[in-house]
Amino acid sequence: MAAQQHIEDTSSLTNEPEKVVFSWKAPARPFKKRDREFFTTVLAIAFLVGLILFFLDGPLPLLVIIALVFLVYVLSTVPPEEVEHSITNKGIIAAGQRHDWFNLRRFWFTNRFGAHLLVVESRGFPGRIETVVLEKDEEKIKKELTSHLPFEEVAPSFLDKSAAWLSKRIPFES
Repeated sequence: MAAQQHIEDTSSLTNEPEKVVFSWKAPARPFKKRDREFFTTVLAIAFLVGLILFFLDGPLPLLVIIALVFLVYVLSTVPPEEVEHSITNKGIIAAGQRHDWFNLRRFWFTNRFGAHLLVVESRGFPGRIETVVLEKDEEKIKKELTSHLPFEEVAPSFLDKSAAWLSKRIPFES
């Protein structure tokens, strides 16, 4: 079985040189500048959760909460750098990281923070590759990728549904 899997994986490798079929430049991640109200809400929730965890488990969970709040702050205030993504005859190069076709499963498009995202599911780590795309490039990217991967949107997971439900109930911004 392992030999058969290896044959399947190497069948897409050829000796032909790698050619870029389509490339685009975009921000490294979706970005939305947050206002003071958002940070006030995040700090209030973090304080309450941190206080509860401090009394239940001691100072270590509090340090994790502080680190997460700092991460949210940095990701919400520092704009992402612009990176280049490419589709080649051998795979996808996302921000300098190469992903061969045999390691990729399917792709779909989604929106987050007003940015259009290309999501490609991979077999190994990371499980998903997400790149920001320009709306005008979506059809061209879809055309190039459908010759190698199925276009198939994944149904929302329990975690996705829970996050959507929570964001409706606790408004971080008005």
